[in-house]
Amino acid sequence: MKKLSIFCLLLAFIVLGSCKKEQKEIETVKAEAQQPVSTACYKALYENDTIDLKINTLKNGKIAGDMVMKIENKPEKVGTIEGEFRGDTLFADYSFIQGTNKDRVFKNPMAFLKRNDSLVLGSGEIITYLGKSYFTKGKPLNFKTVKYKFSTIECVAK
Repeated sequence: MKKLSIFCLLLAFIVLGSCKKEQKEIETVKAEAQQPVSTACYKALYENDTIDLKINTLKNGKIAGDMVMKIENKPEKVGTIEGEFRGDTLFADYSFIQGTNKDRVFKNPMAFLKRNDSLVLGSGEIITYLGKSYFTKGKPLNFKTVKYKFSTIECVAK
């Protein structure tokens, strides 16, 4: 009986040790995937509105970055953008805080059409399902009649 309990205890340590090793390997792979391969910065101007966008292309092909929206007569929106390119269109989620309200984080879907070295912010019908907003499937996105056309600018370190 004593040998059986020692055997079970030894087996438990082996299993737990291998789980920790797998967890470390997963964390390493995730950290490597988060390393940016390239960075691009953009600015959009429309009347008195300004949007600054910094996009990092990650090793896994995903996009991550920062965006600041300064819209006239509205609180400033500061947040992060995460998504991926599908063809020539970047589909992303913009998570942001608005003005001085740091307790509430908003999240909106966004679509940017890449044209040469510029991006065009599209618009489309949005639905909310289970607390998350999405572009409506089957409804086209509009990239023709838009306010915000982003031009490439030099990235400035903060």
